[in-house]
Amino acid sequence: MSDSLTGLVNLLISANMIKDLDLADAKFPLSQTWAQEFQSGSGSGQINKLFADTRTLADGANEELDLAGALTDPFGASLTFTKVKVLAIKNKSATQTLSVGGAAANAWSALFGDATDILKIAPSSMALLVCDPAGVAVTAATADLLKIANSAGAAADYDIIVLGI
Repeated sequence: MSDSLTGLVNLLISANMIKDLDLADAKFPLSQTWAQEFQSGSGSGQINKLFADTRTLADGANEELDLAGALTDPFGASLTFTKVKVLAIKNKSATQTLSVGGAAANAWSALFGDATDILKIAPSSMALLVCDPAGVAVTAATADLLKIANSAGAAADYDIIVLGI
């Protein structure tokens, strides 16, 4: 039996806006579900690599996740991403801001406009990037480090999921 990996990313946004009027209320219920399904493989609409972890950064600390060689899948196999299709990060800290991106060298800059650009994830917030069919390129040894930095003040836990090929 060969290894396989399939996935489904769902984003559900549900809101209910009510405007109080004299004789009746005006309502605007919003419910949108956006979905991206992935089959096993290495092409468009496909994934074959998964990294998922809960991590802790000390007060003011940072780490650089090497997307091409240093991470392992849930079974301990080494991962070398060439393209990222899904990046999900949940900041579990109620007080700390996480900064994503901006590694000093070999930054995974294809996600951003520039190697020094960062995305800030506020306390108790999350970020989700779904980019298929092309994915976001990872170049081993030159553009493969995803920096995650914790603001000063306290330790911070975060969850991260990376799906790709």
